[in-house]
Amino acid sequence: MEWNEAIIAELRGLWAEGHSTAEIGRRLGISKNAVVGKAHRLDLSPRPSPIRRQERAPGTPPAPRAVGPTLAPLPARPVPAPVAGPLPAPPAAKAAVPPRRLAAVAVPSARISACCWPIGEPGKPSFHFCDAAAVHGKPYCPEHAQLAYVKIRDRREDAA
Repeated sequence: MEWNEAIIAELRGLWAEGHSTAEIGRRLGISKNAVVGKAHRLDLSPRPSPIRRQERAPGTPPAPRAVGPTLAPLPARPVPAPVAGPLPAPPAAKAAVPPRRLAAVAVPSARISACCWPIGEPGKPSFHFCDAAAVHGKPYCPEHAQLAYVKIRDRREDAA
């Protein structure tokens, strides 16, 4: 679509009449996104929000917003006193078994007995798959299956 003076004048007129961007687009034979973009570039006045339809007389202040109940501030947490003496030893780390390296390109098969979790960046020499024993019916070991298969409810709780 090429914008010429006649189309721009028609856009300005329809915009001033208060037509929606979709209606202006239908009348001009263009998309509403093209109308919005051109109106923005022409610095036309913004459209009123279709969500906020509160009518008020010009010059009157907006209605006060409803304010929820005020909550009392939480008490400060007590700071534990420093403990004199040696610190307890950190828990022992789980012994990691170095995984065997598989070929970088694996062909999926009906019977996968090794974990197919990718480790590293594909295309780099250090790229490999986990290769631990896979869970029956799944392509991953128990540790990677927990990461790959997350219940929808768990995802929603993490997002909040």
